[in-house]
Amino acid sequence: MKYRLNQVMEEINLISIYKKMYRIRQFELKVREAHQNGLISVPIYLSVGQESIASALSEFFPQGLPIFAQHRCHSYYIAFGGALPTLRDQLLSSEALWDQGAGGSASISDRSITMFGHSGFMGDQIPIAAGFAMMQKKVTLGVIGDASAEEDYVIATLGFIAKKKIPLLIVCEDNNLSILTQVHERRNWKFVDVAKSFGCEAYEITDHPRQIWARLSQWNQTSPLVLNIKTTRHLWHAGSGQDESPIHDTILEVESEIFKNVGEAALLEIKSNIDREMTRLWK
Repeated sequence: MKYRLNQVMEEINLISIYKKMYRIRQFELKVREAHQNGLISVPIYLSVGQESIASALSEFFPQGLPIFAQHRCHSYYIAFGGALPTLRDQLLSSEALWDQGAGGSASISDRSITMFGHSGFMGDQIPIAAGFAMMQKKVTLGVIGDASAEEDYVIATLGFIAKKKIPLLIVCEDNNLSILTQVHERRNWKFVDVAKSFGCEAYEITDHPRQIWARLSQWNQTSPLVLNIKTTRHLWHAGSGQDESPIHDTILEVESEIFKNVGEAALLEIKSNIDREMTRLWK
């Protein structure tokens, strides 16, 4: 199935993407607060700073896109329509859930939005997603971080999907950190160059929604696409701490664009509605 979408991103799409970004940001900040207050005992992997990627993807693709994500996956669950009370309870380890909260932050799974939980083995979702896309013959999303891009089975999968022309979209959320070690300290090659060497269409772009949409709009959706998306992780790899202020925040960049088009009152209304929703959710 090939998704039929507009080639040009209209402003209404950017507003919708921003709403998802802001909703994810505010949910994650509430999770951070709950963690710091001792209400969450499981390890948490927050999406603060990286919200634009999942938000842009979810607006481009309708619900039903199979998602194989990794540990930093709250943003995908929320952007693709997951129920916030369920995610909240999962993080709080509620016994009311199907797995009694055992999946925690790293393994969010919900068949209602075709999101499959991660095993915890870094990068193994990519060969699994490739097999799923091949058998189902449909566009499938596999999400990794820049450290998982270095795993041998991820790299081997690139050759397989290129040869078999499998419609797998691999998104590498490249925040330049494997816990605390930067990319240049770990390797002297780029993920997109390796993907291209196997015959995959591959690009390195920023996490601005317009850039993401521009590349997706040119994809034929009948063969693999690899996007290495440069982004910024604002908080620790795991947990709720922050060592220093981030140097870039895409949500502010998108907010500035929207402000110029809709004005202050409309922007404040968007934020106020989401703020009230989060207050009710976590009260």
